[in-house]
Amino acid sequence: MKRSRTTAGTASALAAVVALTGTLAVPAATAVSGAGTPGRSAVATADDAVTHDENDRVPEGAAWTQHYFPSSDGSDVELHADVLLPEDLGADEQVPVILSAGAYFGHSGELAVEGHAHTGPSGRFGDLVEGIDLFDRGYALVLVDVRGYGGSTGCLDFVGPGEQADVAAAIDWAAEQPWSTGAVGMYGKSYDATTGLVGNNLDQDALKAVVAQEPIWDMYDRVRSNGVPRQEGIIAPGTYNTIATLPQLPDDDERYRENSTYEQRHPECLAANTSNTLIADPGTSYWRDRDLARQAAGSDTPLFVTQGFLEWNTRPEGMAEYLANHEGPQRGWLGPWDHVRGNDRDPDGTLKMGREGWFDEIGAFYDQYLKGIEPTTGYPAFAVQDSTGAWRGQDTWPVVERTARIRLGDGSYVDDGGPSEEQDGARSSYVVWSAPVEQATRVVGAPKVALRAQGTGNVLVELHDVAPDGTAVMFDEQAAVLGPGRLDLDLEQTDWTLAAGHRLAVEIGSIQGGSWIDTPSGQTIRVTDARLELPLDDPADDVPTAGGRATWLDAYVAAYTSELPVGGADFRLPPVG
Repeated sequence: MKRSRTTAGTASALAAVVALTGTLAVPAATAVSGAGTPGRSAVATADDAVTHDENDRVPEGAAWTQHYFPSSDGSDVELHADVLLPEDLGADEQVPVILSAGAYFGHSGELAVEGHAHTGPSGRFGDLVEGIDLFDRGYALVLVDVRGYGGSTGCLDFVGPGEQADVAAAIDWAAEQPWSTGAVGMYGKSYDATTGLVGNNLDQDALKAVVAQEPIWDMYDRVRSNGVPRQEGIIAPGTYNTIATLPQLPDDDERYRENSTYEQRHPECLAANTSNTLIADPGTSYWRDRDLARQAAGSDTPLFVTQGFLEWNTRPEGMAEYLANHEGPQRGWLGPWDHVRGNDRDPDGTLKMGREGWFDEIGAFYDQYLKGIEPTTGYPAFAVQDSTGAWRGQDTWPVVERTARIRLGDGSYVDDGGPSEEQDGARSSYVVWSAPVEQATRVVGAPKVALRAQGTGNVLVELHDVAPDGTAVMFDEQAAVLGPGRLDLDLEQTDWTLAAGHRLAVEIGSIQGGSWIDTPSGQTIRVTDARLELPLDDPADDVPTAGGRATWLDAYVAAYTSELPVGGADFRLPPVG
């Protein structure tokens, strides 16, 4: 069976050079055009606040100070924080705190030196500041560099125990300041959304709410799929080593500049950050310490998340487990988008997720849990867009009405890494077909595949939505290294609707393209007793909510569409209505 992966490969190649911010990295010496315009440049200290009138990098309406405090693990790690308070805050007044902790708050730039003419606080979340009128609304914004980044010392820790201790220290420090009410909310996207999940898992009384856009639910899944390396696992360590060694600005205070050179003075930190991500076994202590979904068991901080089911960067793997383990209030926007924020727009102004009102919902969420102000607008707990582009509201996710348990039988393929001519009765993959579905049927949550395999190599399982003319869209997948015994494989979480008359095709075979760095064995793999566990939902029960089609959906369908020669019906999907 031969199918084109050219367009899909283009998407994977793009993903390989994109850091966790979703921003294309540029060399550290490259200045952003226009960023070097001279301006007001006063530098804040802990005791001397600086306003926008004194430094044009400070948001209007804010007063900027800088602070240093220890991590909570008893080490000598020193953390740096930029604090932005309402400019008119009285000496005896207190406000709740929006905290973000992560790698991207260095004064010279997020991923690269951005050509700023002078120092100042990061503008990474300037959209939040404007979107909810943060300072007029009566909040502080605290940006903390976790160890190894910006003005903080210590070795990079990739969301490990040390970095988790940094998050704990940041929450407590923000809650204990004289200008703080003691109520802390966390906000972030990607890496600093992941530290928000860490904050929830820590179960600290001061943390009252977390907003996490496109986080990583289990750090192992970021770099490997059941033992198969991902391109991101090769790219990410180099990206973060670069961020940690960015030169900071000459007018930064001496303490900040000294702390910012910690990784240059300790190259062993960079080497360890690179080598640790090569650990293949998810059962090691290194990866268990970074399994945030497992660690969420019993946590109860109010949580608002976004997740793109068609993400090429921070994938939805582990989300359902995290949400199931989390026992507190949950909110979310979920849908067929890529690595974007809830408020991101295309150049023509179209919202990338397709739904208006991100900051209205976020502002009401923080007001409710940090100030005790009940929302005046009713929002669904989860606003979910499926593959048709339609939005629905529901109380939880996923909603599974029926789980189909399907025997896929036996088959064989050659683990050659790509389409091949037949060898020993096998090709690079084989396909098992459903009969056409009689009604629209949604696949939701994490499908599971179990099989036995004879032979050494890799396996890739893909689910395709196949139209009557044989046009197929791959909508879910997972790869694994084959080992002795039975393989139980969770596919990525999905929310995809098969239209009436469409068929589900299950493809099992060699890894062909995508974001994996696999080593084909060349062996013929014989599969026996393959089974599929498929969670299903009935779209006829949907309660519509407002929203338009995510802009990434059409691009994804174009990239992942192929032609499959339709085979006979090997199984039927049960009705869900």
